[in-house]
Formats: sequence, C-alpha cells, structure tokens
Amino acid sequence: MTDQTKQASYIPFVGRTFLAAIFLMSGAGKLAAPVATMDYIAAMGLPFPVVGLAAAIGVELIGGVLLVLGYQTRLAALVLAAFSIVTGLVFHSAFEDQNQMIHLLKNFAMAGGLLQVAAFGAGTFSLDAHRTTRLAGSAV
Repeated sequence: MTDQTKQASYIPFVGRTFLAAIFLMSGAGKLAAPVATMDYIAAMGLPFPVVGLAAAIGVELIGGVLLVLGYQTRLAALVLAAFSIVTGLVFHSAFEDQNQMIHLLKNFAMAGGLLQVAAFGAGTFSLDAHRTTRLAGSAV
C-alpha cells in the first residue's frame, strides 16, 4: 500500500466521523433536555412529542454510532439522510428567516454527504470492510 493510498483510506473514516458528530451531539442534547425537546416538537404542531423525542434520540445516537464504526453504513447513512431532510423541512421551514434557511441548507448538505456515504460505502477503516474481508477469506 503506497503512502497516498494509505492516506486516502483514512479519508472516509474522517468524513464519517465528522458527519456523525452532529447527530451524536444532538442526540446527547436531547437526552440532557428532554422536556425542552418535547416542547419544541409540540410547538411545531407535531403529535406525540414523547414518541418524536424517542425516535429522534434513537436515530441520532444509533445512526451516529453506526456511522463512526462503519457498520451497516449504507443503511445508516440513508436513514440519517432521510432524517436530515425531513427534520430540515419540518423544523427549519421559515424561509424568510435567513438563520432558518442556513439551518435548512445545513441539513441538506449533511444529507448530500450521507448520500455519498450510502453510494460509495464506508471505506477501508470500517466494520463493514472488516466483515467483507473476513467473509471473503473464509470462502476460499
């Protein structure tokens, strides 16, 4: 493996970690302030804030961990991309407010990065790659 190839193999891991960071931090924030999160969900007119809170925490924390580990990466990336688009449209749809527009575009940009991960996979440093290599070795 050349130095350039070795360096390039780290890039998907770093990218996945950067993408996962916002979900992990957001999920942890929801755990730390569940009442505030449920109030925000209710203020947006959504039913069942407790269910919404639990679903958001689950998607963000589980999806974020799966993304960092590179396990079931394509599926995790697709779920997080859909979550980013839906939450952006629901919670940041006040287009006349520049701050809300920036948050919406941030969600779309995250979804775009996640769709790249879904399309191209986790890369070398991932449990998915380790599992594929191990399965290929046992088939010989």
